[in-house]
Amino acid sequence: MNRLSHRIESIQESATLAMAAKAREFKNRGIDVVNLSLGEPDFKTPAHICEAAKKAIDEGKYFSYPPVAGYQDLREALAAKYQRENNVPYKAENIVVSNGAKQSIANVMLALLNPGDEVIIFSPYWVSYDALVRLAEATPVLVKGGIENDFKVTADQLEAAITPKTRLIIFSSPCNPTGSVFTRKELEAIAAVVLRHNDLLIIADEIYEHINFTGDQTSIGSLPGMFDRTITINGFAKGFAMTGWRVGYMCAPKWIADAANKMQGQLTSANSSIAQRAALAAITSDIGPTLKMVEEYKKRREIVYELLKNLPGVKANYPTGAFYFFPDVSYYYGKSDGARTITNGEDFCMYMLEKAHVSLVTGDAFGEPRCIRLSYAASENDLREALKRIREALAQLT
Repeated sequence: MNRLSHRIESIQESATLAMAAKAREFKNRGIDVVNLSLGEPDFKTPAHICEAAKKAIDEGKYFSYPPVAGYQDLREALAAKYQRENNVPYKAENIVVSNGAKQSIANVMLALLNPGDEVIIFSPYWVSYDALVRLAEATPVLVKGGIENDFKVTADQLEAAITPKTRLIIFSSPCNPTGSVFTRKELEAIAAVVLRHNDLLIIADEIYEHINFTGDQTSIGSLPGMFDRTITINGFAKGFAMTGWRVGYMCAPKWIADAANKMQGQLTSANSSIAQRAALAAITSDIGPTLKMVEEYKKRREIVYELLKNLPGVKANYPTGAFYFFPDVSYYYGKSDGARTITNGEDFCMYMLEKAHVSLVTGDAFGEPRCIRLSYAASENDLREALKRIREALAQLT
């Protein structure tokens, strides 16, 4: 009787969560593990955001079910933010607030895809894109950007991958796991491809938009002709250090927002009322704490980049956003410490966890088996200690 659905059997457990769980197991055994596997800010939620949540509780007005799509004032504030900062003319009717950006993406996939549809995923990609496509019973098509192009897919590659079955394209910028940021010129070229194909839609995951070191965050939905073709995903977890509050949102043409609202109404209903009041404070008040966090991430990037350059055989790009490095460690595949042999990224990460007590994530989970993901959302001391341990463990491989 232990029969599971083909949907659940078609997907893998989230690799980032699985590695974080293994790191916790080691810590529970008293082992000092430096955890660089989770994409979670190590900062606390800014105090003024927490105070807004406390005030909402004390007011006693937010204990009823909120509207499925989110409170009107929050959706209006999010629309105003996109009009002001991203030059995309969203209105409240275009926005659905969800229980994290992951649910926003799932709502869209389930609302738009049918069996036989294809979804082009720019690879390397965030681990859940592939799984959510499969849950919607569509087919993921990976288009790979190489390290020589900063892991970014080109417009020509996109054009070559499109078939009559292609329904959606999905990518993130700044990118998880590579930290790469698409320039306006690159997005214009991608938009031109999309506009040449009727009914083709694109999902732009912008959840790391505030952690961008380039000074240029272009939303593809702002480009000519792209408002009606773009679904924008965003949230509060990364830029506002609000991972546990679980507030994400999507912005899209009204017919798609309505469909996502209908889907969410059957799955979870609305996001937490109190979390939404915190989100409203975050989006309408001083962004200074976010900017301070970004400056700290920038410093950490420099530290880790210099330390990675000193690891023999390791190749790393120079990320311009998010808080990750995605180094190529395939030089060590086939090497051994005498007790175990490294054959792939998963072996590499397990070796580092067991030998160096550093938690990383295999690149297989992100579509690139030669790489591993390292999060630098950790203290400077932890980062220096982790890279020291990694260097020492690598020295034992021959």
